[in-house]
Amino acid sequence: MTEPKDFTLSPELHRYVLDHSVPLDQVQRDLIAATEALGPVARMQIAPEQGAFMTLLTTALRATTVVEVGTFTGYSTLALARGLAPGGRVLACDVSDEWTRLGRAAWEAAGVADRIDLRIGPALETLAALPTERHIDLAFVDADKGNYEAYLAELIPRVVPDGVILVDNVLWSGAVVDAAVTDADTEAIRACNRALAADPRVDVVILPISDGVSFVRVR
Repeated sequence: MTEPKDFTLSPELHRYVLDHSVPLDQVQRDLIAATEALGPVARMQIAPEQGAFMTLLTTALRATTVVEVGTFTGYSTLALARGLAPGGRVLACDVSDEWTRLGRAAWEAAGVADRIDLRIGPALETLAALPTERHIDLAFVDADKGNYEAYLAELIPRVVPDGVILVDNVLWSGAVVDAAVTDADTEAIRACNRALAADPRVDVVILPISDGVSFVRVR
């Protein structure tokens, strides 16, 4: 937490945001520190204020069925699990046993490990194998950008009416509005943002939280 992940905030404003939001506990602090020790890849971890938002949203939705695509070291999974309604579960999808090992330790320390079903393997295969009826209350997408639209194609038909999908990194440090940036990830995010804005099955607003989060309400 040495610098804000939100590229629109100064360090001073980011500190103010954290100081006036739900405070971090020791499990969260330890997981942040363990993730930072991985080096530059630690930037893939969601920001603390985003985690607080996700816990509050999960609670407000009284969510019992949550799907996460992209777990990394498990901070977002922890945030979602802590907001679950009684009996709720988070299905967490990732391809790295190494990174998720940090998350598993934190989930145990927080007492929420029994609420999390971690699946190691291609997320598209995991999603495709889910029941086809609308049963997901909340989903969080934060994985390989090139598959964002494919993940949403699997998720949207399975989300309950008025359920929510959160899509991370949709501002991509501002690159989405920089015409000079044309790499594959940036183009994939732009395409996903355009597709969501035009999709008649959903209502969407991009929230300038952290690196940009699309709040998608499924009709």
